[in-house]
Amino acid sequence: MTLRFDTDVSTAQTQYGTVLLDQRTGEYWELNPTGELVVRTLMDGGDEAAAVAALVARFEIDPDRAEQDVRALLRDLRAAGLAS
Repeated sequence: MTLRFDTDVSTAQTQYGTVLLDQRTGEYWELNPTGELVVRTLMDGGDEAAAVAALVARFEIDPDRAEQDVRALLRDLRAAGLAS
């Protein structure tokens, strides 16, 4: 599943990760390196399983934990109206 941000969401790379700006509300979201990897994987056409695999490979974390983190991030982005 490809991740798509709403047209009112701007993204910017920083030395700490990725920052999202919801232009409708002026609210910023800062994604840490793990969140950035998940978002980048999904925006590049990967699915949730690919995002989980990327987290496990790069950060050597438990696959179940990685899956929970991916789902939580996606749920939060969608609930905030930032992504579909």
